[in-house]
Amino acid sequence: MIFKSYEIKKINSDKSKIILLYGKNDAQKEEAINFISNNTDYFSYDQSQIFENPENFFDEIYTKSLFGSNKIIIIKRVNDKILNTVESINSEKIQDTIIILIADVLDKRSKLRLKFEKDKDLACIAFYPDSKQTLIGFASNFFRKINVSVSNSLINTIIEKTNEDKSTLLNELEKINLYTKNNKKIDEGKIYKLINLNENHSFNDLIDNCLVKNKKKIIRILSDNNFVNEDCILITRIFLNKSKLILKLVKEYEINHNIDKTIASAKPPIFWKDKEMVKKQVLKWQVQDLNNLIYEINELELLIKKNINNSINLITNFIFEKSSAKN
Repeated sequence: MIFKSYEIKKINSDKSKIILLYGKNDAQKEEAINFISNNTDYFSYDQSQIFENPENFFDEIYTKSLFGSNKIIIIKRVNDKILNTVESINSEKIQDTIIILIADVLDKRSKLRLKFEKDKDLACIAFYPDSKQTLIGFASNFFRKINVSVSNSLINTIIEKTNEDKSTLLNELEKINLYTKNNKKIDEGKIYKLINLNENHSFNDLIDNCLVKNKKKIIRILSDNNFVNEDCILITRIFLNKSKLILKLVKEYEINHNIDKTIASAKPPIFWKDKEMVKKQVLKWQVQDLNNLIYEINELELLIKKNINNSINLITNFIFEKSSAKN
């Protein structure tokens, strides 16, 4: 059964025990997970882990919660391959477990998506990217709530810096929120400094050089910049977005075997000054390696959130490791 993103409260978890969340808006998917799970702990799997050890997964599903409440199980990076597993679980009419499937974009021909749309015992929600105007309104409301006057130019700069990604925007606004709780006054100059608007170029350079495995340049960038713990979430977000873009281009390149045509077909278009760097990145990577990298970046972000005081070590070690690894 189809629900709109704003209709999540209408989902009856007593009836719909398996819920599919798909689309590009990771921030809204995260909010939906928190709402469905009621911010309680949950068990998390990647789809590949289920196929590697199905017995362990099914044991987890059918083992009742010790606390008498619904057990929440999240399965990430799902696609049509998990359809048979879903049908098997759904036929058992599980009572004490809610399963949340997380997917990227699923086209209209997806068998998994069609199953959830048509089956009244299943629930699915599509989450589409927020428009730039929506993000501007969100940021404007934030500054009004904390009673800070900022220019439209600064808000636009913040939105552009976060690659129009709501998850990254939330992280940047949280930095400002934490600062204002301990300091009564904040001006635009402090906001620029606080969220490192002047350092975003270095973040992009850092990730670009990691993806081409230029270890000398990485060392120089790290030595020239004083990153703080709060920067690490943004770095992982930039890393994730760039990796997803390169994955799309590598898939296209495997089809047409023409690097210039591949770069020219990129959407959104690649700025002329970035084309040579992107070419090098496409030629350095293969599809499976990038899939693994994207999975590891997601896991790294979770690890950083749990160990924020050690986040700089975590991100630098990860970048050094990936810049040294052979594909």
